[in-house]
Amino acid sequence: MSPLLETMSLSKQFGGLPAVSELDLTVLEGGIHALIGPNGAGKSTTLNMLSGITRPTAGTVALAGRRIDRLRPSTIARIGIGRTFQVPRLFAGLTLIENVMVGSHCRRQSSLVATILGLSGARTQETAMIESAHEMLNLVGLSAEASRLGGSATFVQQRKVEIARALVLRPTLLLLDEPAAGLNAVEIGELAALLRMLRARGITILFIEHHMRLVMDLADRITVLDFGCKIAEGSPELVRKDPAVLAAYLGDEFSHAAL
Repeated sequence: MSPLLETMSLSKQFGGLPAVSELDLTVLEGGIHALIGPNGAGKSTTLNMLSGITRPTAGTVALAGRRIDRLRPSTIARIGIGRTFQVPRLFAGLTLIENVMVGSHCRRQSSLVATILGLSGARTQETAMIESAHEMLNLVGLSAEASRLGGSATFVQQRKVEIARALVLRPTLLLLDEPAAGLNAVEIGELAALLRMLRARGITILFIEHHMRLVMDLADRITVLDFGCKIAEGSPELVRKDPAVLAAYLGDEFSHAAL
């Protein structure tokens, strides 16, 4: 597998305090890569820099060889990176399909005036957006709930809608921030099956997760952060035995899950 995403000396400081320090990260095309570490290790800050939400203090980010660390989030989304957040963020007054359609707004080419007037080009784009949103809802198992309002969706439905909203961009790289948080064992199993299916469809995945059994079962490679620094990287088999990783977790759920 060839590199899809690469960072070099990626760093972020907040008020002079380092959140991420000189991170070199390579995500291989077609794989599932986990980014793990204790709370406050810099994981979400890293995802925010990769998606353009946070501007790095230093270092570079490249997607398929193209430097993207100075681009706007909407541009980064258009060229192939979709993402979700720790806490699902749905519009309560919109239906689930409308919430998914929001994700494709940055690809829309028709003007606001054309949309308001219902010109043929705008109608064609609207139809395509609806069809794509239906496809992604079906992919995550929510096609029957398309007309449900976001405000009445269950927590697991909100998680799935967020993934569908990221997928509607047709990304080459999907960033997931703690996708299993708040899910029960059955729902986590469904999530794992979904992510494996997405990988089979050619989507590369980089995800943050504290559920170590899911990480060990799902990831091809793992990068471990502690206090903003990379302390280990490699296959699950290598990482689970790394003394620095076990020390960072102080023998908690990571070492238990690794047994």
